[in-house]
Amino acid sequence: MKWLDLPPVWLVLCLALAWGQAQYYALGLSLAHPITFLLAGLFVGGGIVITLLAVMEFRRHKTTIIPHETPSALIQSGIFGRSRNPIYLADVLILAGLCLWWDAVLALVLVPLLVWVLEKRFIIPEENRMRREFRADFARYVQKTRRWV
Repeated sequence: MKWLDLPPVWLVLCLALAWGQAQYYALGLSLAHPITFLLAGLFVGGGIVITLLAVMEFRRHKTTIIPHETPSALIQSGIFGRSRNPIYLADVLILAGLCLWWDAVLALVLVPLLVWVLEKRFIIPEENRMRREFRADFARYVQKTRRWV
């Protein structure tokens, strides 16, 4: 059952809700505009690129990408020099981008909801594990790198 409590599952759930809202409950609301579609593409594309960059760093450092496990290395290089949680940032960008692409205006409320779930379910527990594991190194990392952007 622990496999259900992973960030991609939460993202897919939010995406399914957003798509359903766009298909069945549009209520005449629309943000359809060429700029909206451009932003949507930038968000989704950016999210995919950020995810790929983060996965490459995990592989380079040979540490786990699984949120509920304690990593064997503190990654501070690459995209992790800009954000302590680039994959979570990517998830939020992808959700926001697809909500815009699908014109799921009401589903945009899922974006801050996903941020909240990611922080409470994953980021805070992960940071607590890393704080215990890497102590001073993690404290310095927190001082120089923001949680999201």
